[in-house]
Amino acid sequence: MSKAYWISCYHEVIDPLKFAAYAKLAGPAIEAGGGRFLAGRSQRRPTSTASWNVSSVIEFDSLQQALATHDSPAYKAALVALDGGVIRDLRIVPGV
Repeated sequence: MSKAYWISCYHEVIDPLKFAAYAKLAGPAIEAGGGRFLAGRSQRRPTSTASWNVSSVIEFDSLQQALATHDSPAYKAALVALDGGVIRDLRIVPGV
């Protein structure tokens, strides 16, 4: 069985408080679902627009595990806390 990955790129953090509330809930929910954080970056770029560049890669033992974690009540609670606080692109992709 091949591994699977959540690849998440946050293009804009609209509400840092909502993003912080999400992170507080999402990390434990993802780890409880078997996710392992392989890479992550949170950097405020020094530009006049003050945009954010936040990315992460999370590994799961299977695609089923990754999808089940995404659909879990604990992760859904994190999404409720996020509630439009970011513009992001989350992909769940199977390993090769």
